Amino acid sequence: MGLEKRGGEGRKNTLEEGVRLVLRRWNGLQQAVQNQWGGSDSHQKFHRLASDLTSSLSKSTEPVRLEDLENLLHESMLLTFNTDIEDGSIEQVAEQLVIIHEEYLHSQ
Repeated sequence: MGLEKRGGEGRKNTLEEGVRLVLRRWNGLQQAVQNQWGGSDSHQKFHRLASDLTSSLSKSTEPVRLEDLENLLHESMLLTFNTDIEDGSIEQVAEQLVIIHEEYLHSQ
């Protein structure tokens, strides 16, 4: 998914595309959204999660800690979507986001 060297806004757009792709491929999150486990506004909550992650990652000038992302994703799933995921997918998603963020940092 390499992030080529581009201007700030282009880089952020590429980061956002990567974050959204990872979240759309996350079965646990997609199941929570489709079944509206977070309420009738689950789709909006999905978009807010993607935006919040993109914003946080784009502001970080240092590599993010895997554990911090895992905690953030777990808390978001629990509080926003009323879902406790224990299948290991939170860790996998966090790892993918760390890689995307590292590519983002190196594309500067």
